[in-house]
Amino acid sequence: MKKIISLWILLFAVLFTANAQNTLKFNRNGKFKIVQFTDTHFIANDPRSEPAIENICETLDAEKPNLVIFTGDIVYGRPADTSLLTVLAPVVERNLPFAFVFGNHDDEFDLTRSQLFDLAKNLPGNLTATTPGITGITNFILPIASHSSEKTCFVMYFFDSNAYSTIEGVKGYDYIHFDQIEWYRNQSSIRTANNNGEPIPAVAFFHIPLPEYNAAAADEQTVFTGTRKEKACAPRLNSGLFTAIKETKDIMAIFVGHDHDNDYAAYRDGIMLAYGRYSGGNTVYNNLKPNGARIIELRENEKKLRTWIRLRGGNIVHDIEFPNFFLKEKE
Repeated sequence: MKKIISLWILLFAVLFTANAQNTLKFNRNGKFKIVQFTDTHFIANDPRSEPAIENICETLDAEKPNLVIFTGDIVYGRPADTSLLTVLAPVVERNLPFAFVFGNHDDEFDLTRSQLFDLAKNLPGNLTATTPGITGITNFILPIASHSSEKTCFVMYFFDSNAYSTIEGVKGYDYIHFDQIEWYRNQSSIRTANNNGEPIPAVAFFHIPLPEYNAAAADEQTVFTGTRKEKACAPRLNSGLFTAIKETKDIMAIFVGHDHDNDYAAYRDGIMLAYGRYSGGNTVYNNLKPNGARIIELRENEKKLRTWIRLRGGNIVHDIEFPNFFLKEKE
């Protein structure tokens, strides 16, 4: 661990320059691979966190993704700057583009969300952005271009799912706010209009699951794959993002973290609701062992994808094709 941190400090000193935005493109085979890490819950200089770095390095070397995404709760202790930079170091060292959204724990230590964002914003390969004027920090969009042109043929929406409810009498987790949903609706509408009225296939990433995850689990008709060992710790209030997604007709799958004992994917009203695999060490509860990551392989010009879980150690589980896996014969 000390060697990793020392190497990172050297890289940080040499490479901390303004980062040019990378152009994300499908490869010649029309595929684009994403590795989703979630809930690393990293504490700098704590041996319990070492499995997180081992998992990140092993997964990146095996999968060689086009993009790495961290879906929140990256940091779980002081100093938060060292914790964040240590987690991101293996990605930077491999010259891979990456993006992240915040979870509910990242800013509970010695840096705010804005300070953490500023710390990482100029790192080589970082594509994380912010949208001023709406709730949260990590609300942004990443388009993916065709392999043969600069035309956008896929879109990734990132939302800051915030942290805890601030409404009197409503306990628990916060929700994605109305201004964030309106921002998404506007952006989606513009992209659809610019694409001759046809919604561009899309996916979404954030930390805290929507209430629809529990609705899916409660429905005996829901098709599942993966492991569900706990109830989705969703907000008590439903702010309507899922409805907006159905109305705009572009997002086909949602990927979250937050609940360490879940790595399932469920099918709800034509949308895949999926968890990543807990990616951290032993600094917090985790009954899905070993840790791992979710891999997502997008398809150019298709509203389809393949996804699987890679476990630390190399085993592959829950390998499915969306939407085919979820469809019944009558559909």
